[in-house]
Amino acid sequence: MQAFLPSPPAPTDGLPTPQRYLAMATVLGGIALSVLDGTVMNLALPGIALDMRVSASAVIWVVNAYQLGILTLLLPLARLGELFGYKRVYLSGLGLFTLASLACLFSTTLPQLSAARALQGMGAAGMFALNAALVRAIYPQRLLGLGIAINSAVVAVASVAGPSVAALVLSVASWPWLFAINLPLGLAVFALGTRCLPGRGNTRAGGEGFSMPDAALNVAMFALLFLGLDRLLPRGQPASGATADGLTAAALLAAGVAVGAVYVWRQRRQLVPLLPIDLLRIPVFRLSMLTSIAAFAAQMLASIALPFLLLHGLGRSAADAGLVLTVWPIATVLAAPVAGRLIGRVADGLLGGIGLLTLALGLALMALLPEQPSLAQLAWRLALCGMGFGLFQSPNNHTIVTSAPASRSGAAGGMLGTARLTGQSIGALAIALLFSWGLAAEQRAPVSALALAALCAAVASGTSLLRLRAVQRA
Repeated sequence: MQAFLPSPPAPTDGLPTPQRYLAMATVLGGIALSVLDGTVMNLALPGIALDMRVSASAVIWVVNAYQLGILTLLLPLARLGELFGYKRVYLSGLGLFTLASLACLFSTTLPQLSAARALQGMGAAGMFALNAALVRAIYPQRLLGLGIAINSAVVAVASVAGPSVAALVLSVASWPWLFAINLPLGLAVFALGTRCLPGRGNTRAGGEGFSMPDAALNVAMFALLFLGLDRLLPRGQPASGATADGLTAAALLAAGVAVGAVYVWRQRRQLVPLLPIDLLRIPVFRLSMLTSIAAFAAQMLASIALPFLLLHGLGRSAADAGLVLTVWPIATVLAAPVAGRLIGRVADGLLGGIGLLTLALGLALMALLPEQPSLAQLAWRLALCGMGFGLFQSPNNHTIVTSAPASRSGAAGGMLGTARLTGQSIGALAIALLFSWGLAAEQRAPVSALALAALCAAVASGTSLLRLRAVQRA
């Protein structure tokens, strides 16, 4: 119960050491667990389908339920964090995530496992929504860029490390152990957080509270749009079934747009809206969101296309593919601290634009590989991609977090997570459509996906550079 007792307000300019390091370890530990759980299950899906005797198209809900739980609750939990304290909501999310991992461990049917995964996603949403706001409270202003860079590097590495972690666990144990390892780690991070995370007083302004109808509209809008996009994905079924799925997708998307219109109309009338329209009115914030969506679409396109290209298109072994793919996260880890040190010295828009242009160049060169490239030829191209992504993410996140007023740090963090998930969903849909269009999936589709990813990164670079003009006008 210690996590829910009143805490003293956070210092106005960060925490003293060593509390700063321990608080950051809590934030990084929680976010690493939640990001890993978003990708670690992909490798376990065939085993889950076999054990539970369900189809491959059905078992994908083990992944979808988790993503849906996060997406629908990011903004409501960000608002709750602003009202009742970042620490309380973050630790509540971590606690739910850990308990849901226990439920996943003992699930014996697909509906049970999917429901437990949805609860996991809801818990993860509490951590995703408030980790950026907590970093802003933990670090003094002069070191905030470094703190955001470290946080961004952990998110980036965890995003691509899932398959490797899953392979390590599944080589010695069955898939339930992927959830079992969350229990001791989650409890340890929770215990550390109760002692070290900064407290946050009630930030309610002008009598604004939490609106349950708006939260329900937020959940309905994102759920309908997510389910509609999911229905658009090819399922390898007869034409009649595909037509029915297309009609269902259109109906769900239309309903999502209709609910969204009502939701936005309500938000425009509020001083502190749940959907942060007030923040989207800030030009540099709006451009940073667009940059993030396009960049994460590129990242998702590449992360799915690269294994297909290496394993099927180029005939590389799993060991060679795994080895060369680690170059990207290593380069990201090396570039992120450099970007953190440059924040404040180089304009975020320029630094992000250079990073995304580097990412676009690396992706384009991957799409233009020679017929039989060596591992070295693959590695230096992937290193370009990783360095570019590392240079982009930290300054972009820094702009999103700091362009919002301090009292709206929770909303800014929620929008940061929403942009990432939106971009990744767009990327996943785009590559699924490429594979469904008969582009010789083992060769041409991955190359086409990498070319599209390069285009997305180039567009993101352009929107990042536009922030330079927006800052000058502000």
